[in-house]
Amino acid sequence: MQTITEIAIQKAERGVFTREQAALWVGSRNERLDGLLKRAVARGEIWRVHRGLYSVSDRYSRGRINPLELAQRIHGPSYISLESALSYHGWIPEAVHAITSVSLGRSRSFESPVGLFSFARVPQCRFLAGVRRIQEDGGSAFFLATPLKALADHVYVHQRDWHSAAPVVDSLRVDPEFLAELGGELFDEVMTAYKPGRVSRFLVGLRKELKL
Repeated sequence: MQTITEIAIQKAERGVFTREQAALWVGSRNERLDGLLKRAVARGEIWRVHRGLYSVSDRYSRGRINPLELAQRIHGPSYISLESALSYHGWIPEAVHAITSVSLGRSRSFESPVGLFSFARVPQCRFLAGVRRIQEDGGSAFFLATPLKALADHVYVHQRDWHSAAPVVDSLRVDPEFLAELGGELFDEVMTAYKPGRVSRFLVGLRKELKL
């Protein structure tokens, strides 16, 4: 009989699965399932990522697990933003160790064997304005903030009173050439997400400076 680890290696999509999926695989939803999962976790074959969410360990996943995709299965609705989005787009030089996301729920963080996942609450009128769905080779998919949306979220989360490009360049070390590539249509889209306040003032000031 196959172990739960062997079944997960074969059936878990990109190495990640839920308790409900495991229950269907082994035909049990009770203590037997919990025992199988507990023993596999204790042996380091399977990781418990979050409540009801598991992945095969890196010993067996062979790079199939994408933390950016996993973030939205841990806590949603959410999208990758802030430092993680800016790093993905190549806008900031620093390596980002935590996966940073924005959600409509309360701010919270989750430590897991896959890494640290941080979710910041940002109230919005249009949650996915300025957000794009990314489909990567290998099948993983996730929602990712555009650089401008990530900057706007940064201003909200860190309560920045920014009104121009200078603090973006000085504090985040963003290349001014990247800012010069922003277009007016993206500003129009992102500005619909936020109510009047420090974020809208930042976007208006930055747009005015860029003459868009």
